[in-house]
Amino acid sequence: MPLMSPSPNTSRVSLLLDTNQENMYIHLIVDMPIHNDHPSNALFALPCACQNLRRVTRLVTRIYDQELRNADIEISQFGLLTALAIVGEANQKALSAGFAMDSTTLTRTLALLRKQSWIHVRPGKDRRERIFRLTEEGKRQMAMAQPHWQAAERRLRKTLGPSGWKQMQATVARVTNAAAGA
Repeated sequence: MPLMSPSPNTSRVSLLLDTNQENMYIHLIVDMPIHNDHPSNALFALPCACQNLRRVTRLVTRIYDQELRNADIEISQFGLLTALAIVGEANQKALSAGFAMDSTTLTRTLALLRKQSWIHVRPGKDRRERIFRLTEEGKRQMAMAQPHWQAAERRLRKTLGPSGWKQMQATVARVTNAAAGA
């Protein structure tokens, strides 16, 4: 079942979710010459779901980081600020689980947010637990970054089109749930 395809003026790309077998495979099929000078046309057709997902994540992250650069923030930082704005306070374990992020990466990102004074940390129930919350400076940073995040969303939505956007959201949800349950 094809899930995405670009406009007729570009090379054909389709993403297939194959769940008919014991294992789940995601196939990114790229119908284009590999030897082309344009970077967007230089993608290899990879047989591995993980490699295809990592590649698409890098490409999408690049779009968001390009836009958010204007607000001196990266999408990973913006995501953590957004999560804290939604939940109010959270410990590192809850943040790690909510983002499916390893503790080392999360610790590094939280340290950057603290250095910028965008988050505050307080002790939790025991010596090891730390509770994080958004500061007023963090709220201002989010407000400043919001229009740039929206610009990234618009770029991706425009490229995918309305039905491609909905299909992408549904596919990402299905793959996320499948991977979390595997």
